[in-house]
Amino acid sequence: MTGLSRAGYYRWRPPRPSFPVQMEIRDEMQKVAVEWPAYGYRRITAELQRRGFDINHKRVLRLMREDNLLCVRRRSFVVTTDSRHALAVFPNLARSFTPTGVNQLWVADITYIRLRTEFVYMAVLLDAFSRKVIGWTLESELAVQALRMALLERRPPAGLVHHSDRGIQYAGHVYTDLLRQHDVRISMSRKGNPYDNAACESFMKTLKYKEVYRNDYRDMDDAAQCLAEFVNRVYNKARLHSALGYVPPDEFETRAGDAA
Repeated sequence: MTGLSRAGYYRWRPPRPSFPVQMEIRDEMQKVAVEWPAYGYRRITAELQRRGFDINHKRVLRLMREDNLLCVRRRSFVVTTDSRHALAVFPNLARSFTPTGVNQLWVADITYIRLRTEFVYMAVLLDAFSRKVIGWTLESELAVQALRMALLERRPPAGLVHHSDRGIQYAGHVYTDLLRQHDVRISMSRKGNPYDNAACESFMKTLKYKEVYRNDYRDMDDAAQCLAEFVNRVYNKARLHSALGYVPPDEFETRAGDAA
């Protein structure tokens, strides 16, 4: 009726004064951003809600833009899978399998960790149900050591599905024999398809952006200590996971156990 657009009206209207509640939200939001520097607006929204604030993600995004708190991610990609071997490969059992509890589907992968003068490889195992890291190592026989750690910690029942890519680390006789000894069914991704192991790929990205890229490890011992702190205290116990309804993996497993 006035010939003005809605956007033009809001630009013309003087800004509303900041209320004490909004200042409290901003203060708490900045504390979360400092504590979790790689959190995006959705995780910060979930964390603020866990701390008692009635706020939605649109408002958090607007406030983060105004306060210059949106993080910028850098991207990199290094191939760590060598599938050029004559060892046996296995069908993808995980593709059509949705776990309903712990120790039904484990996923495994390998990534590289850069030190000051070299780089080393890190192998991890996750429980696909809770996304919890259940085994990891920087040792020379890294894949086997991570598997042994997970088997010792979780003691899974027979019938567990173990999923990985087709890399020689996972197709080797020592690794597959260890799986068979524990009555574990072996599953592997399709050739050249990283989406078949999306949960583990997602963890690797989280590990790089929230821990590795933010540190300068002196040597393997320094890296192992920092990574242990991140995996055990931060990722498993504190970091909110979007696929789990914005709760940490340990809390998700506890809730699932209580519900059962």
